[in-house]
Amino acid sequence: MALGKRKKASEIREVVAVPQTGSTAHPFSSLSSYMPSSPVDTRLYAGLREAVPVIDAAISKLVRLLGEFRVVCDDAAAQKELTYFLENVNVGGTRQGISAFVGTFFEQLLTMGTAVGEMITDSSTITHLFNSSLDSVYLSEGKNPLDIVINAESSKGQFVPVRYPELILLSVHNPEPGKIYGTSVLKGLPFVSDVLLKIFNTLGLNWERVGNVRFAVTYKPQNDTIDKAYAQERAVQVAKEWSNAMKSGGPVKDFVAVGDVSIKAIGADNQILDSEIPVRQLLEQIVAKLGIPPFLLGLNWSTSERMSYQQADILTSEIDSYRREITPVINRICRTFLSMHGYGCDFRVEWDNLTLQDISLMAQSELYRAQTDRIYHEIGGEKDEYDD
Repeated sequence: MALGKRKKASEIREVVAVPQTGSTAHPFSSLSSYMPSSPVDTRLYAGLREAVPVIDAAISKLVRLLGEFRVVCDDAAAQKELTYFLENVNVGGTRQGISAFVGTFFEQLLTMGTAVGEMITDSSTITHLFNSSLDSVYLSEGKNPLDIVINAESSKGQFVPVRYPELILLSVHNPEPGKIYGTSVLKGLPFVSDVLLKIFNTLGLNWERVGNVRFAVTYKPQNDTIDKAYAQERAVQVAKEWSNAMKSGGPVKDFVAVGDVSIKAIGADNQILDSEIPVRQLLEQIVAKLGIPPFLLGLNWSTSERMSYQQADILTSEIDSYRREITPVINRICRTFLSMHGYGCDFRVEWDNLTLQDISLMAQSELYRAQTDRIYHEIGGEKDEYDD
């Protein structure tokens, strides 16, 4: 009988399928399964800002670049009360002032494409300005396409029209024709960002595999019959001694083996792909969509001084466009406050000048214009009109 017969070395080999790197998906899997079906996907856009720091930094810089403003009234008494209100109105938590409300409102407008706020009042004045979450608000068409009905979630979980729509502040950014909701500035970035995250995730896995070196220890039995018969036992013994030699936290040990034993570092012959070019291509798409010059995001791409000046000029026009979207919201808050306090005077919102341009170049341009005016005045001639 062959019950006590040992197997040959060639017969004890087994083929076992093992995972190479485990799970390879990055943690923001919602980007891979994105389907543009819902009007506003708040979780997707919030996850997009969390996943890609460049996107979050760009939106934060746009909020800061929006700048400060002041409201000027024709009535001195109304000016005093309105200024105090705008500086001290409660916005929630420890925040005060309309600047805090406008900053959050504008950030929601850029991220989601739609921003909703509310003026909370008592019998005499506006007590709070509240930034509402889009998850608790639903927009629908009214009796005609020009009317928008704002629905809020009730205690029963149903959406019903708000009781006082005149106290709701609503703004949409670049809505598509026939659509109620606005368009987020992040539209078009989920796919590009998903590819970028796959590259970053793969880089992390490769460095974990190559940086934390793993070894392949191979024991080759000799032609000796006894050596072949005990190949499995000796392989187990080699593996045990190698494991003891490689344990961290103790003294450095040498590994001594008898026989034909080869040790190789796993992955040493492989080359990690160069990610600089594809990552830059993806970042260029992201930066182009957000409209932020690369140097403002810490991206040291090759650029000339004149190109930087032109990029700053384009960004200035973008900020002016955003200000025109926010100004009606500020006007509505001020008009409601003045009406509740019995004032019917006119007012205007004045934004601070943007300082993205080189101040020295702007001063030099003003100097040239002043010199031109003086020359024409001295010779008594008339100069042609020129644009500012």
